[in-house]
Amino acid sequence: MNFKLLGKIIGKIMILEGILMLAPLAVSIIYRESVAHVLAFIIPTVILAAIGTALQFLKPERSSLYQKEGFALVALVWIIMTLFGALPFVINRDIPNYIDACFEIMSGFTTTGASIIVDITAMSHSTLFWRSFSHWIGGMGILAFVLIFIPESKDGSSMHLLRAESPGPQVGKIVSKMKLTTGILYLIYFGLTVAEFTILMLDAPIPGYESEKVFFSMLATFGCAGTGGFGFLPGSMELYSPFSQYVMATFLYFFGINFGLYYLILIGKLRDVIRSEEFKTYLLIVVVSVSLIFVSLYFRLGNMTGSYTAEEAFRHAYFQVASIMTTAGFTTADYNLWPMLAKTLLVALAFVGGMAGSTAGGMKTSRLVIAVKGAYINVRKLINPRYVPKAKIEGKTLEEDTINSVFSFITLYFFIIIATLIVLSVDPINGQTVVISSEAGVGEYEVTHGFFTNFSAAVSCISNVGPGFEAVGPYASYALYNPISKIFLTLLMLTGRLEILPVLILFNHRTWKKI
Repeated sequence: MNFKLLGKIIGKIMILEGILMLAPLAVSIIYRESVAHVLAFIIPTVILAAIGTALQFLKPERSSLYQKEGFALVALVWIIMTLFGALPFVINRDIPNYIDACFEIMSGFTTTGASIIVDITAMSHSTLFWRSFSHWIGGMGILAFVLIFIPESKDGSSMHLLRAESPGPQVGKIVSKMKLTTGILYLIYFGLTVAEFTILMLDAPIPGYESEKVFFSMLATFGCAGTGGFGFLPGSMELYSPFSQYVMATFLYFFGINFGLYYLILIGKLRDVIRSEEFKTYLLIVVVSVSLIFVSLYFRLGNMTGSYTAEEAFRHAYFQVASIMTTAGFTTADYNLWPMLAKTLLVALAFVGGMAGSTAGGMKTSRLVIAVKGAYINVRKLINPRYVPKAKIEGKTLEEDTINSVFSFITLYFFIIIATLIVLSVDPINGQTVVISSEAGVGEYEVTHGFFTNFSAAVSCISNVGPGFEAVGPYASYALYNPISKIFLTLLMLTGRLEILPVLILFNHRTWKKI
């Protein structure tokens, strides 16, 4: 294990995190918050800068990383960023419990959006900004950003880091140089972010929050760009106008698309985008899901919540499919009260997620396509042992190793969910009645904290969705879980964001043996 090189790269990340904390520090100063809130970002920034600078004096014996070192480094970096990123919440006392603070900021960096905050109106501006800004930071990956500034290696070290942090079964360069590839991806990311913020600013401010128009537009944009979903208003996005809800939902779909396709559009290869099998599958799932949920809401909604107009039913369906499929977790309504068909589809969408190479979580649409084709090939082989597979994806022959890796990923995915259910099943909260205060016009209602709550919590955390159902639904939080459950769910969010393997490698004792 190349400990000195790992330490040096971690030091760069720590310095970068300290620099990023200057943004919420500026927010705290602009809004004239208390000294404690200002110091909450100054103190961690100084600590990060000091440790990060000290680590730059390390002199590695080799300047390359093996694959296992790259994977372990990525997981370690995200944990360190979380441990220090939680400090501002504890220092300013907005989230005084350190485990809760780590849960909150890990949820931010991994773009999950699960929260332990019960009263969002009690949070300071700097805390709200740091939570949402962490979505934007984590959306494209912090190490992917650092790759722009560190020397590009000839031995594949950069690719090991990008592969460990980037979502999807296959990761590659869109141009010959890794540094240029990363730069192009970030320019696209930044461009979409600016576009959404500009359009949101065209809408009228939220009644009662006129002075917060710019601030809230920034937070909403950060959440959509990173497909994170931290709420910063009561009822998440419910108070926004239909115009803004449509804008946010549309950009969520955009951010759920493989960023490599945007590059193809920029260089004039629109035909290749249209031919993309994953893209066509992504659109098909969206159209079918929106249509079915629209029908479910408009024609079968129970009397409990009242009837939606056709436009309201379509808007809520359009928004919620965007939010859940891209694993953002924003809401415009309490889907706990929706018909069973709508809720079932939302659970299924949480598993699928967005496209590979996007900021979305979940298993990814590409893995769904590969799994279906792999299953078809195996069935054909059973029927005819002489059958020679000719399946392709995105114009390339689908190799058996790729199929096996996808099946292995899906197996691990469900195994981890089952393990999480076992851990959550011993939490003392199970069996207790939880009162949900809904913003959907139905007042308060009660749910029992049980299996479906825990199941949805496990799926939401590993898929980086955020809110689940019942006691962890869109108008509830994860605050009632005990510390052990919160720690486990915190690691689960990281496992889902880094797509399992980097975290498993990090905690494997063989990883740390001297090579």
